Amino acid sequence: MDLHAQLTGYVTAIYFTEGSHVHKGQKLYEIDERLFKAAYDQSAANVKVAEGNQQQAQQDADRYQYLIQHNAVARQTLDHAMIALQNAKNEKAAAEQALKTAATNLGYSVITAPFDGTIGFSQVKLGNLVTASTTLLNTVSSDNPMAVDFLINEAQLNHYEQLQKEKQHQLDSLFTIVLPDHSIYSHTGKISVIDRAVDPQTGTIRVRLEFNNPKLDLRAGMSCVVRVHNLEQTPQIVIPRPRRRRTDGRIFCLPGQRFRFT
Repeated sequence: MDLHAQLTGYVTAIYFTEGSHVHKGQKLYEIDERLFKAAYDQSAANVKVAEGNQQQAQQDADRYQYLIQHNAVARQTLDHAMIALQNAKNEKAAAEQALKTAATNLGYSVITAPFDGTIGFSQVKLGNLVTASTTLLNTVSSDNPMAVDFLINEAQLNHYEQLQKEKQHQLDSLFTIVLPDHSIYSHTGKISVIDRAVDPQTGTIRVRLEFNNPKLDLRAGMSCVVRVHNLEQTPQIVIPRPRRRRTDGRIFCLPGQRFRFT
C-alpha cells in the first residue's frame, strides 16, 4: 500500500527504520504541524467566544421573557432577543464544526501505518516538501500471511471450489511452494479467494493462495514455484504452459510454474 500525505508541508520527523516490520497505528512520518496546531488553537478559542455570546444572548432572552409577562417591555424587543439567541447558537455550532476540521487536519500531520507489515525505503527525507495526495512517502507491504495468485482453467473451477468449501478434507500438502534456493517452504498454503469471473479471453480464472509467514522468510516480489498435490490416481501427462504477465508487471502462473508474491 502506498503512503501519501493528506496535507501539504515539510517533513519534520521520521520514526521508523527502513525495511523494518511496522505495526498498525505506529507513527511513521510527521508533517510540520505548527500551522495546523495554530489553526486548531484559534478554532478552540472561537468556540469559547461563541459559548460566551450564546450565554449572554440566553440571559437577555430570559430577562425579556420575564419582563414581557409584566408588560414591562415591548414584544419587538423580546422577538429581537430570541433571534439573537438563535444566531448565537448557530455561531457556536459553526465554531464547533471548524474546530473538528482543525482537529482532523492536525491529526493528518502524523502519518501512521495502516496495518502490520514491512515498510520499504523512504521516498522523502527530513525537510522535504510534500504535496497533499500527490507525494509518495513510502510503501507498506503485508507480510503475514503472504498471498500468491495463479491461474487455472475454467474446467477446473468446480474442483477448486470444492477444495475451498471442504477444507477439513484437504491434504496437508495440497499446496506447497519451492523457494528460489530450491528448498520447500515449511508452511503449506490454503485457498483464500477464487476470483469472481472467468477471463473470456483466456478461459482462465484467478485463484489466491495464502501462506503463513511467521518468520518473515517470504517477501513481496520473491519468485518461487507453486506445487499442487495431484489427487488423481491414474498417470497424467503434464504440458507446461507459458506464464502470463499482468499489465501491472506482476506475474501469474499456473501450478508448477514460477510466480511472485503479491
